[in-house]
Amino acid sequence: MGINVIRVGLLAQTPLGLTVCCQYCGFSSMGRAPILYVNEMIYPILAAFGIPVGLLTATILYRGKCGLTGGMTRYMMAMTISDLFVLILHVLLQKIYTCYHPHSFLTRSTVCPSDIYLRIVTLDYSVWLTVSFTFDRFVSISCPKLRLRYYTERTAVVVVVLLCVLSCLKYIPFHFMYEPRYVMDNVNYGCQPIVAYFTYIWWVVYSWICSSSLSLIPFVLIVVLNGLTVRNIVVFSRVRRRLKGHDGNDSEMESRRKSIILLFTVSGTYILMWTTQTVTFICTRVTVNFSDKDLTSPSFIANEVGVLLMLFSSCANTWIYGMTQSKFRQEVKNTLTCLNLVCC
Repeated sequence: MGINVIRVGLLAQTPLGLTVCCQYCGFSSMGRAPILYVNEMIYPILAAFGIPVGLLTATILYRGKCGLTGGMTRYMMAMTISDLFVLILHVLLQKIYTCYHPHSFLTRSTVCPSDIYLRIVTLDYSVWLTVSFTFDRFVSISCPKLRLRYYTERTAVVVVVLLCVLSCLKYIPFHFMYEPRYVMDNVNYGCQPIVAYFTYIWWVVYSWICSSSLSLIPFVLIVVLNGLTVRNIVVFSRVRRRLKGHDGNDSEMESRRKSIILLFTVSGTYILMWTTQTVTFICTRVTVNFSDKDLTSPSFIANEVGVLLMLFSSCANTWIYGMTQSKFRQEVKNTLTCLNLVCC
């Protein structure tokens, strides 16, 4: 006989609260939590807007008519595709589909670990592509000697592939750290971390490594690299003004201006969208090491808002970048015009 289950996830005990195969569709002691209504409204809009935008961005970048170098195109394509997978796996399947189909194939205990693995790998890959992109811009702007060897299409391909391999290898233990969450009609559903995950020292260390490498370390690296880039740009601009006087026709400065827009759009969006989640990580893992199961508690709401902003960054990142570039905007217009002609 079936049973009704109130599903409340562990938030801080697994990396960023993203590794529990359930949706927060339960009720608090005071009734249904308002944050759940917000999620039900926002996530469908995010999927309906973000996935088509990601597909359009990937199509335009694939054509190679945006004026980007080969290496930059590889980075942007990889970031767009990884963000698309984040939207599909995290938003469309986890946040929407499993919420309305709690006993679907994806929530069975035999499938749950693989689903978690794919979600955490795609998110990790997307994050570290942003870090590598920021480092690439730092080298291009601030390290002219290293740029000759590093700033190539071949290097970009190697970095993109290597990051994918490392993300896949890093989370292989996720396949072995879960057990069934509950049983209904003699079928195991959901999955939760085994007891050893919270008590055995190696599992605890591994958990810290995964959480830090997914949130805290990338955040710090991006902030530091952007700070160094800004400092070098300011110094370079002063030197150029002294040498060139007040002549406004400086092609080198114009090129650097475009690079600054490119860098700050991508990494700046990441910083803004991940700040809440990073602060939540520090508060729950460092100061408390657990999260309240009350769906109206500040820790739960902060985590949910952080996850929402984090997933929104996957929708906004490359699109916002693209709309700052005139050639990309023109390609969007051309693509939409072709679609209208085909539909008509």
